[in-house]
Amino acid sequence: MTNLSDLFPAGAGKQVGFVADGAISAAGKPVVLTTAGKAAPIGGASAALGSPVLYSVALHQPGNVSSTFDVNANRVVIVFGDADGAGSNYGTCSVGTVSGTSISFGTPVVFASVNVTGTGCCYDANAQKIVIAYGNGDIGTGIVGTVSGTTISFGSPTVFNTPGNSNYPSPVYDSNAQKVAIGFQDGDNSDYGSAIVGTVSGTSISFGSASVFQSAATPHIRGCFDSTNNKVVYAYSNQTSSSHGTAVVGTVSGTSITFGTPVVFNTSSTSEIAPVYDTANQKVVVGLRDEGDSNKGKSIVGTVSGTAISFGTAVVFEAGSTNDVSACYDTAASSQVISYRDRDDSENGKLIVGVVSGTSISFNSPVTFNSVGESTRTSTVYDSAAAQVVTAYRPSATDDGYAIVSTTPYTNLSASSFLGVSDAAILDTASGNVTIKGGIAATGLTSLTPGSDYYAQGDGTISTVTTSPAVKIGKAMSATSINLEYQS
Repeated sequence: MTNLSDLFPAGAGKQVGFVADGAISAAGKPVVLTTAGKAAPIGGASAALGSPVLYSVALHQPGNVSSTFDVNANRVVIVFGDADGAGSNYGTCSVGTVSGTSISFGTPVVFASVNVTGTGCCYDANAQKIVIAYGNGDIGTGIVGTVSGTTISFGSPTVFNTPGNSNYPSPVYDSNAQKVAIGFQDGDNSDYGSAIVGTVSGTSISFGSASVFQSAATPHIRGCFDSTNNKVVYAYSNQTSSSHGTAVVGTVSGTSITFGTPVVFNTSSTSEIAPVYDTANQKVVVGLRDEGDSNKGKSIVGTVSGTAISFGTAVVFEAGSTNDVSACYDTAASSQVISYRDRDDSENGKLIVGVVSGTSISFNSPVTFNSVGESTRTSTVYDSAAAQVVTAYRPSATDDGYAIVSTTPYTNLSASSFLGVSDAAILDTASGNVTIKGGIAATGLTSLTPGSDYYAQGDGTISTVTTSPAVKIGKAMSATSINLEYQS
């Protein structure tokens, strides 16, 4: 007998079989417990910010910018109004390819040689197409795009609302119904908040009849899809009710959409509304500018139940005057990423990361992504293939369109998620043993210092380093064994 650990069988009765969620490379690796009850290797990412890349020259000031991610082509698509050197504000797209923290763009493609008064876009996963909704002067129009390489081609435009202004178009893809629901402010019907369902076939889109969700003027409409409850959620400003921030839940059936009762989530003038769906926590998270509270940037968490939605308490993410709010959900980090312009800090463009807990949300410190003039016309999208966030913006110093890639910091390691130490390599989805907390890990460990405390690290190693996000796992009994302390 050469080691104290020889007195104990491996695991000391605390070996438990688990299915692996991701490949565990070897024995002696610290692992975490997933919400599905599986053992996963420790993973994460450090914060990183790339350099700005031009996607358009002469970005038109009045036209808003929107963006989406094409899962089939693994490309980011940015939709905007291009001034074209003469203020024409043509509807235009740029296709971006992310590599690490950099992005490159193909040649911009015009989809509408008309004055585009607003844009919104989404990805139709069933058709594997991009759907763009825009205002063609007074006419609400939809068009289908197909991404190929670094370019995009389009079918013929289809009108969904005429002749009234169709402002704030916000298309949302309903993955359950496999339809696109476009929310918009209907200028032909007293600016009421309305929505219409579109069906993509090939390179064309057809529409059902519009439904009113708010019988009041409703600017700042933006939507998202709750994939747990299979509901479309629109958030907007209700001008008849002092521009209070309001949300409504919609159910798509065939080519129609019906709505529950609108719910107020902010009882003061609200604008710059940016809802996203948090798949990990199954919540709708709404970023906003609270004009009734010194234009502070805030976020609030909503829970859908049936055709209703309820909200927690709003949390301030920027105490200064905030503008140009946009947001996306980073699935790798299980976090909301909000981009905005901080008007009290030299109009700098900033990113901030929020993590939902229950019906509340907490934020990291913001990171500046642009300090060269006002950061207007922001749009933020998550590239799920590269696991990176892309923020499009217009710095007033150049008036051109730029995009920048950022990595959201995260780790799946915490005191509550730490499970134990693997007894062998386990292939993804295969079963294997883990020595859990309260047992003695004595397989695959070497060069430990007896009597020293050891910590699981964010990179999946074990050492004596205590720097966060390190989690204490136990005390070394010998050079090859650790007594894994029990932690709830």
